[in-house]
Amino acid sequence: MILLSAQNISKTYMERKVLDNASFFLNEGDKVGIIGINGTGKSTLLKILAGAEEADSGEIIRTNGIRISYLPQIPEFEEHGSVLEQVMLHLPSDLKEAKEFEAKSILGKLGIPDYTKDISTLSGGERRRAGIAAALIQPSDVFLLDEPTNHIDNETVQLLETQLKKYRGAIVMVTHDRYFLNSITRKIVEVDRGHINEYDGNYSVYLEQKAQREADAEAKERKNRTLYRRELEWIRRGVRARGTKSKDRIERFHELENREILVEAEKLQLQSVSSRLGRKTIELENISKAIDGKTLINDFSYILPRDARIGIVGHNGAGKSTLIKMIQGQLLPDSGSITVGDTVKIGYFSQECESMDPSLRVIEYIRETADRIQTPDGTVTASQMLERFLFTPELQWNRIEKLSGGERKRLYLLKVLMEAPNILLLDEPTNDLDIATLTILEDYLENFSGAVIAISHDRYFLDKTVSEIWELKGDGNINRYNGGYSDYAEKALADIDTAKTKKSSEKKERVFTGKRKLKFSFKEQREFDTIDDDIADLEQQIAGTDGEIALCSSDYVKLQELTEKKQQLETDLAEKMDRWVYLNDLAERIANGETE
Repeated sequence: MILLSAQNISKTYMERKVLDNASFFLNEGDKVGIIGINGTGKSTLLKILAGAEEADSGEIIRTNGIRISYLPQIPEFEEHGSVLEQVMLHLPSDLKEAKEFEAKSILGKLGIPDYTKDISTLSGGERRRAGIAAALIQPSDVFLLDEPTNHIDNETVQLLETQLKKYRGAIVMVTHDRYFLNSITRKIVEVDRGHINEYDGNYSVYLEQKAQREADAEAKERKNRTLYRRELEWIRRGVRARGTKSKDRIERFHELENREILVEAEKLQLQSVSSRLGRKTIELENISKAIDGKTLINDFSYILPRDARIGIVGHNGAGKSTLIKMIQGQLLPDSGSITVGDTVKIGYFSQECESMDPSLRVIEYIRETADRIQTPDGTVTASQMLERFLFTPELQWNRIEKLSGGERKRLYLLKVLMEAPNILLLDEPTNDLDIATLTILEDYLENFSGAVIAISHDRYFLDKTVSEIWELKGDGNINRYNGGYSDYAEKALADIDTAKTKKSSEKKERVFTGKRKLKFSFKEQREFDTIDDDIADLEQQIAGTDGEIALCSSDYVKLQELTEKKQQLETDLAEKMDRWVYLNDLAERIANGETE
């Protein structure tokens, strides 16, 4: 059943056509990932589907009664009000009381336990998490998410991933997080030059299918070129169209001549350039730093190798950006010292992105850094470098104010790299960058001859680019792990399990000095006495719900509500059955006189 469709829609921004007669259909249960180069219209498509924007032409059809929950890139809240009030702001009034506990629970899991504080006091990352909570508690049949993993830490990304896997409705999301795409989606929609190409499968399957499609198209174009050259020679010999065969052949020639030439997919190309780096790089000696009385870095020392590849992870507020800013020289440590070698040239990609003069043209902004740059392949002009970074000659003369947020990030990244640094400090470089840009950045870093320190929540990016992970705990400690993010996750999880086992063992040694007979707690005894009746009641409710479903097959909204109710009842029943097994096993052990 089609829940939502966009048919032949077009949209133009500032004389640039981002969607051109494009069509998209969303069915029940679809899990769709939208990808494409920044500025191609991904967010625009999502806004049109959500009803937040109107298309210039075309038709949007939504199934009657469909409920849509939309998470924009920048969550919209009122200026003041408690976090809980703002999260529940757009809930129907009859649902607010029922949803309050769920909202509090999700906010707690997302790292905002104090839901009474004013929304205006939240940081950008916290507002993003509050926006996620607001979207998750909305009753919906379709969930639209625009860059949901931007500006949130890995722990929150994994929590969101878990929540979306449980979600029964359809999902459409714009994201550059490739592990996230692989885990959640079952269809990829690529927005390219105003058009939409669909691929069944997750991101890995998309890569295979796209490679095959491009190979087939290139093979067809080679064949057409060969045929065109042969027919052109025949035409040039002055053959007159006397017979039917000659007329047909001339028509075929004109068809070949006027065919739509295959445009090779735009690819970023940027040779790895850097300045000479001497033996002395950057030395951190016993540095400490506290912000607002909270110690973030405590007595940390490190000598940066010339070819280091370090990824920094940790929850928001743990001190990741603070550490980078100290290395870059923006912040001074409270104690300890940072020594920078004479030949060190730092390229710093700030999370906030530097302030750009919106009236400047794109090429003027780059020429402020360099009009030309020396690469391993020779001298390249600023204009050529911009073309390699997907800024066409027309775009180069656009003013910066006309660029999308992602295009500005790409332009800023190019400027940082054109400075030919030999040590790169990257603070969340993956936020707002499209997958094509990330892929080329990863290739660039692979061949970069200097050191790289990158803060990122993008697990795929970290696995691809770093060989060591620093985990900032937020209490001053920094744990170091060899390998990429997947290696870190495996080792960190093992460390947590070991610590829990040790703590549990210590507690048992401290508390239990002798053996005691097993017995029910007061709560367990009451639960054991009533659990059979509870199970029977749940089974009766499920049977009653089945009967209601059979009677309202034509009422979609009611049917959806009953289906959700049945799913929740079945979940409750499964939990009760697990509990019944545990309590009966415990009762049997108590009857046999077993001890703890």
